[in-house]
Amino acid sequence: MKRLLIANRGEIARRIIRTAHALGIETVAVFSEPDAGALHVREAGSAYALGGAASADSYLRVDRLLDAAVATGADAVHPGYGFLSENADFAQAVIDARLTWVGPPPSAIRALGSKSAAKALAVQHGVPCLPGYFGDDQREDTFVAEAQRVGFPLMVKAVAGGGGRGMRLVHEAAQLLPALKGARSEALAGFADGDLLIERALLRPRHVEVQVFADAHGHCVHLGERDCSVQRRHQKIIEEAPSPAVSPELREQLGRCAVALAQAAGYVGAGTVEFLVEGNEFFLMEMNTRLQVEHPVTEALTGLDLVEWQLRVARGEALPLAQDAISFHGHAIEVRLCAEDEHYTPHTGRVRHFAEPPLPSGLRFDHALETGSEVTPHYDAMLGKLIAHAPTRREAIDRLAHALDQTLVLGLPTNRAFLAACLRHPVFHEGGALIPFLAEEGDTVRAMLLHPPDAVLAGVLAAVFGAQAPATALPCPFARPLRWLHGDQVLDLAVQEQGQGALSVAWGERTVPARVAPGRVVIGGVTWPVAAAPLGAGRWQVQAGAHTLSLTDLSLAPRERAGGASAARELRAPFNGKLIAVHAQPGAVIAKGEPLLVIESMKLEHTLAAPRDVTVEALSVVAGQQVAPGQLLVTFAA
Repeated sequence: MKRLLIANRGEIARRIIRTAHALGIETVAVFSEPDAGALHVREAGSAYALGGAASADSYLRVDRLLDAAVATGADAVHPGYGFLSENADFAQAVIDARLTWVGPPPSAIRALGSKSAAKALAVQHGVPCLPGYFGDDQREDTFVAEAQRVGFPLMVKAVAGGGGRGMRLVHEAAQLLPALKGARSEALAGFADGDLLIERALLRPRHVEVQVFADAHGHCVHLGERDCSVQRRHQKIIEEAPSPAVSPELREQLGRCAVALAQAAGYVGAGTVEFLVEGNEFFLMEMNTRLQVEHPVTEALTGLDLVEWQLRVARGEALPLAQDAISFHGHAIEVRLCAEDEHYTPHTGRVRHFAEPPLPSGLRFDHALETGSEVTPHYDAMLGKLIAHAPTRREAIDRLAHALDQTLVLGLPTNRAFLAACLRHPVFHEGGALIPFLAEEGDTVRAMLLHPPDAVLAGVLAAVFGAQAPATALPCPFARPLRWLHGDQVLDLAVQEQGQGALSVAWGERTVPARVAPGRVVIGGVTWPVAAAPLGAGRWQVQAGAHTLSLTDLSLAPRERAGGASAARELRAPFNGKLIAVHAQPGAVIAKGEPLLVIESMKLEHTLAAPRDVTVEALSVVAGQQVAPGQLLVTFAA
C-alpha cells in the first residue's frame, strides 16, 4: 500500500490522512464542489474533483471514485465512516479494480449490513435478540399483523444504514402506519433502501457497543465497550468508555458475543456490535461494518491507533495484539459538536470565527473547522468531536466541559454550550443517563443555558465597540441610548464614554462601570473574555465567557419592531432544506403540536409543528421546493 484514496470528507478524511502520513503512505483526497477549498483537500498529498454538490452527485458516485483512484495512481481505498463505508457493492468494485479495500469483505458487509440478516445470524450463534419481525414481506398488512404478535411499544427501523435515520418509536397501533411511512421515506432518501423491520422496544435501556477487530488469519479481539446512551433523534452526541454501568463480568459476556458474531460472518477489519442493555440483560441491535465516529474514545482508553490497525490488516498483517495483551486505562468521553441549536434543529451558514481550546495531554479535537468554513445542507450537521481522557470519570467530565467552555465557533448556532450542560447535569454526572435522558431531562439541560445579566451586557458592549473602541481621550457628557434584542428580551441601555476607555452603563435601575478592550470586557471589575461576529442586518453572535449570545441591534429600528410582534403570525424556515410534505392548506384549523410541514435537511426529515392552535391563512411554498433560513412558509390568521 503506497497511495491511499480516502473516499470521504471533512474531519473523517483528516483523521485518516494523519495516520497514513505517519506510516509513510501517500494520500489522495476527493472533494465535491462545496468542498473545493476544504482542509482535508489541502492536507492530502493530492486531490481529485468529483464534481457535484449533493452527496449523490459526489461522494456516493462509485464510478467517479474509481476514476479518481485510476487518475491519481492510488492502490488502496479507505471509505472512512458514513457515505459508502458499509456499501458491499462499492467494496466489491474496489476489489474488482485490483485495489486494496480497507474494510471488511463484501460478503461480511452483506451479512451484517442488513439489520435483519445480522439478527438472523446472531440467533444462530446464541447472541440475544429482541422479539420482532425481520422478514422480506414488506406489506403494511404484514407489519400490522406482526406488530400485534410482537406487542407494543415497538421500534420501526430501516434494515439498511444507521445513524438514527429511518427509526420511529411506536407506542400504540394507531401510530404504526404513519411511522412505517415516515421511516420508509427517510430510509429511501438516506440509503436508497426502504425495507423495514420491527422489534419490541425497551423504553429505558442503555446503548452499549463493543469495538471488535479481526484479521485475515482467523484472529478476532474486542477492545471494550462504549456507552452511547445520550442521544437526540436516535443519534449519539456523547459517548464514553468504559460504561459506568458495565461490570467486568458483563463486559466479558458482551465481548464474547460481539466476537462470535464477527467470526460467524467471516469478518476482517474494524467493526462495532451495538447492544441494548437493561440491568444485566443485553440484546443485539445491529453491527456497523466500519470504523465508528466515536472510535477516539477507544483509542484514548487503549492507547492504540485504530486506523493504523485498519491499514495493517488491509495489507494482510496479523492483529498487533492478542486479547490478553489489550489493556484499558482511565476514562474517556467524547462529545459531538454539531451545527444545531438547543432544540436539535440543524443550521447552515459560515463560520465567522473559530478557535480551538487549549489542547494539553488528555484532550483531543478532531474537526475540519476554520474561520470561513461553510456549513452546507448537503451533509450532516456534525462539525467535529472533542475527546477527554483522564484517570477517573469525574476528571474526564470536568476536563471536557472546561474545554467546551473555551471552544469558539461563531457564525451559526452550535450545541457547544448544550453539550457542556449535559456533562454537568447531575443525572449524567452520576452515571445515570439512559437512552431517554434527553427526552426526560432536555428542558432541565436547556434551563442551565440561561445567561447571567453581566454576560449579556458584556456581549452587547463587545458588539457595539467591536469596530471602534471607546474614546481614550475626551469624555462625552451625553449618554448614548442603545436598544438591543436578546431572545425575547429587549435591553434599553444608556452608555456614557468617560475617557481613558472607561464606560458608565445604565441598565434599568442599575449603573455599572465597564471597560472594553480587544478580546475582553470588564464589568464591575469582572473580566469577560469576548468574541463577536457580525451576521448582517444588525444581528450579532457573541461569546462572552462560556455563553453564546444571539443579539440584534434595534437602536435605529421603530419601537413597534422591538418586540417582534408580527412574527407571531408567521412560520419561517429555520434552516436550508427541501420541503417534502405539506400537511395543511389555507383555511385549515390546526391544533398545537400537529404537523404543518416536513423539511429534509442534513440527511434527516424535520417536522415543523403548529406553535399553538392556529388557522392557516396562506401558504408561501409548495412541496418539492428548496427553502432557505428565514424564508416565509406559512401565515396564520390573526
